[in-house]
Amino acid sequence: MLRILCLALCGLLTGAGADPGARLRLGMDILNHEVQSAMDESHILEKMAAEAGKKRPGMKPIKGITNMKVKDVQLPVITLNFVPEVGIFQCVSTGMTITGKSFMGGNMEIIVVLNITATNRLLREEATGLPVFRSEGCEVILVSVKTNLPSNMLPKMVNKFLDSTLHKVLPGLLCPAIDAVLVYVNRKWANLNDPMPVGQMGTVKYVLMSTPATTASHIQVDFSPEVQQPKGKAIKLAEDGGPLEIPGGYAEGSSQLLLSAALLTAELALLQKSFDVDVQAKMIGELPPQTTETLAGFIPEVAEAYPKPKPLVTQIRMSKPPKVTMKTGKSLLHFHGTLEMFAARRRGKHPVSLFLLETHFNLEIQYSVQENRLQMTTSLDRLLSLSRGSSSIGAFNEKELTTFITDYLQEAYVPVVNGVLQGGFPLPDVLAINYDLAELHLVEGALLLDLKLD
Repeated sequence: MLRILCLALCGLLTGAGADPGARLRLGMDILNHEVQSAMDESHILEKMAAEAGKKRPGMKPIKGITNMKVKDVQLPVITLNFVPEVGIFQCVSTGMTITGKSFMGGNMEIIVVLNITATNRLLREEATGLPVFRSEGCEVILVSVKTNLPSNMLPKMVNKFLDSTLHKVLPGLLCPAIDAVLVYVNRKWANLNDPMPVGQMGTVKYVLMSTPATTASHIQVDFSPEVQQPKGKAIKLAEDGGPLEIPGGYAEGSSQLLLSAALLTAELALLQKSFDVDVQAKMIGELPPQTTETLAGFIPEVAEAYPKPKPLVTQIRMSKPPKVTMKTGKSLLHFHGTLEMFAARRRGKHPVSLFLLETHFNLEIQYSVQENRLQMTTSLDRLLSLSRGSSSIGAFNEKELTTFITDYLQEAYVPVVNGVLQGGFPLPDVLAINYDLAELHLVEGALLLDLKLD
């Protein structure tokens, strides 16, 4: 019993079972796209054709055939399949034409169709902590061989050619193509560990929790994001949310990214000081003039203290870091803070505090993605509480200010918040995914990006 308790305690201390701050489910759509892109970027077809035309060790001359050349390497057809707990099985189907002169003086042509197969094991590189594919078990399988050699030279001549040349040379010629493609795919993981800026107030880094897990239908990549302030102080992600799960119902082979409310809350904590503002403008949006005369319409005591209208100065300060909550179809940004109003005085003199209110209000968040950064735009949802902290004009019923403060927050403060959020928030730099094309959905405790291809 003591041993069991000890193991349980050790599990808790090491963070066992902690939920990821973000989860990426890679389906075959993106992987097919990236492997094909890697093949195009690596120019592997041109390289294969160039190498195939050279004399190579092991390519023995065949009696009666001269001027042998290899040409017309066909556009490959790539087939990928997930291998649970391993990675991806890859099959590249291609072909080539081998030409030369036969001893009778005629042109010889042999058309070979073949498959290159390999298992691409998905690992986590110890030195960098990055995902990496490594190929193993590469084989070249001849599918068909067609020739224009006279029938009396078959099958002896072709068999000799296959035995002495193709079976020996083709694996060394073609298997490096698999490795070359993987080099380009692996490069698209390379920036994953780089800290990405959140405005000027800090960075976020998407760190792998563990080696990505391969199932029969997708690869699951769990992240433990590191959110840091400029001086290196980390902001810990809250663990009060439920498990981070991508819901079912999405198309087979599709890919999704799930961002937890806890991650967005931590990123917004970097911006907390930017939400502290002083507003001195007399005219704001659709609001009436911001003067003591307007305020007196809600609190008569103001008119007694200031018979002549004075401009208002409003100071808003956050007392707690902002918090993001998400439910299906709706996301809210919670603010707890103080709102203090001052009566302005002549130039050179400090304004006089009229009252300080403690407030709690919510903004509704609309999400979008632009230039691969998550964007937020807010609007006032509700003023949840309003209580008087101090007053220089005597006691008054702060509830009488609900309409005034609600309108003020929407017209004066929400634009400030949206300005702070304008820089957006970075998304994982994985496999050159274009997040701008994603469809966004709010689910319980998270924002889901249903990823799309060009």
